[in-house]
Amino acid sequence: MTQIIDGKARAKELRKELKGRVSAFVEQSGYPPGLGVLLVGEDPASAVYVRNKERACAKAGIQSFHHQLPREATQEQVEEVIDQLNADAQVHGILLQLPLPDHLDAEPLLLRILPEKDADGFHPVNAGLLAVGQPRFVPCTPLGCVDLLKWAGVEIQGAEAVVVGRSNIVGKPAAQLLLAEGATVTICHSKTKDLASHVGRADIVVAAVGVPEMIKGEWIKEGAAVIDVGINRLDDGRLVGDVEFESAKQRAGGITPVPGGVGPMTVAKLLENTLEGAIRQEAEKQQTV
Repeated sequence: MTQIIDGKARAKELRKELKGRVSAFVEQSGYPPGLGVLLVGEDPASAVYVRNKERACAKAGIQSFHHQLPREATQEQVEEVIDQLNADAQVHGILLQLPLPDHLDAEPLLLRILPEKDADGFHPVNAGLLAVGQPRFVPCTPLGCVDLLKWAGVEIQGAEAVVVGRSNIVGKPAAQLLLAEGATVTICHSKTKDLASHVGRADIVVAAVGVPEMIKGEWIKEGAAVIDVGINRLDDGRLVGDVEFESAKQRAGGITPVPGGVGPMTVAKLLENTLEGAIRQEAEKQQTV
């Protein structure tokens, strides 16, 4: 029988563990970890994501510093808020909510966030540290993917893993994390020839391409673990992943649902990254005393 890999259940466990770790940190340091969140504009989906993250922070005992700028804010105004958060000793992680309004250039803004406060793990310095096997901040969604595989009891070491998608946010870091766990990893993308054959030999499939139900159930190897990162809204209002769930479920040994799979893990890992940032900054502070 196929295991439904329940991201909501695992994220609930993680948040409970995290609350205990945050309490221990506060007792030792005398202050809570802090997450600075910057939202530009009134995009409804982004506003919901930010509210969910702030509620999760409050439940875990993490202080949240919310900054919202109007949609017409200039590049310089956004830079100014990032500089304030960089300089704020109470902030240990910074999140710039994407997507930004079209007139803003996201790349230099993300680069402006100090690498040691880059809770999303997007800064090239953090990407480089992950690539050389010395991770500091790792993007939250790939972290959640690997956590779910381990939680579900999937044997990663020695497994054939296929990651469909090559983004800096999910595909590449997911591949690097799986490689570090001892998997043999193939990254597939829009130019890959015969995608079905690559997916068909995989013990682990991570789908992160952003195309509704692109990965057909018949491609999945019997007993494979399928982690579906995609979340796509169809014209009829339904939310679906990048994998044909119902047909893939007939073949997979374990599969994440959409919604309720990877999504809740992304928020939990953001909180974990913020705590890890606070722990590192406190350790550095103690070394200079």
